[in-house]
Amino acid sequence: MRLVPTPEQRELRDAVRSFLAAASPMPAVRRAMESEPGHDPEVYRRLTGELGLTGLTVPEERGGTGAGHAELAVVLEETGAALLPGPFLATTLAAILLTETGEKEILAGVAAGTTTATVVLDGNRALNGAEADVVLTIDGDRVLARTDGERRPLRTLDPTRRQALVEPGGEVAAVSAAGIARARDLFAVAVAAEQLGVLRASLEAIVAYSRIRVAFNRVIGSYQAVKHRLADMHCTLEQAESIVRYAAWAADEAPAELPGAAALAQAYLGRACFEVASGSLLLHGGIGFTWEHDAHLYYKRAKADEVLLGPPRVHRARLADLLEL
Repeated sequence: MRLVPTPEQRELRDAVRSFLAAASPMPAVRRAMESEPGHDPEVYRRLTGELGLTGLTVPEERGGTGAGHAELAVVLEETGAALLPGPFLATTLAAILLTETGEKEILAGVAAGTTTATVVLDGNRALNGAEADVVLTIDGDRVLARTDGERRPLRTLDPTRRQALVEPGGEVAAVSAAGIARARDLFAVAVAAEQLGVLRASLEAIVAYSRIRVAFNRVIGSYQAVKHRLADMHCTLEQAESIVRYAAWAADEAPAELPGAAALAQAYLGRACFEVASGSLLLHGGIGFTWEHDAHLYYKRAKADEVLLGPPRVHRARLADLLEL
């Protein structure tokens, strides 16, 4: 088992981080989330075309890069840390599902960055459902795809990523129960990687603030209560990072371990990410509650991600079943 990033993965991380810092800093994120499409189409075009990130885990024979889920986790951690608006996560989940079905036509467009897609995750609710070219729905052992039909935008907690109610469509492919289960596990790993990025960015923000905010003639980071809270948050980050790397490794190298690793990732990361984002907001004091500060945006993304694939108790129960507890 290798949990330390490879040199290639570190290079990928640095490239994505540099791109997002230049193309989608937080002021740009705010402008994008308040725009009509809810994201910057040019940033998304470059992310999917220039960098080819939606085809990262798509096999080369289907037009993708053929990289692993460990590489995808590296990318999603960075997009999570940057609160990237738009359909990148939605299209990534669709690419995972289409890869598992063996579908080629839609997947080729997704890998090339010319097709945006999403997956219905709960009822008829889908990330970026209103703007997706293709909506995929898991129906038993089938995957349904729809390119038209009613798309009703929802007002949600997280302003940086939109959702919509959509209708299921016609059949794309029949998939084995094992294929559907694996796709759902891979969804869990992908979302956990994004949560890790949100967690890390939230902690980095409050650590930086604690070094400059002065109260009673001392920086707040010098107070024992604040230091202990930050230390606890750092320990949470270290555990979260290990869990995500293990889950991503299992996705690539140990299929038998993937179900347990995926359940553990969601059971732990959902609550951990929200607790750190919440703690960051509270430790910022009054300024953290203002619209102008970014802390509340990380708080909202953390809460939205926590329940995206079901609340943590669902994943804890599944993990307990897998461990025969």
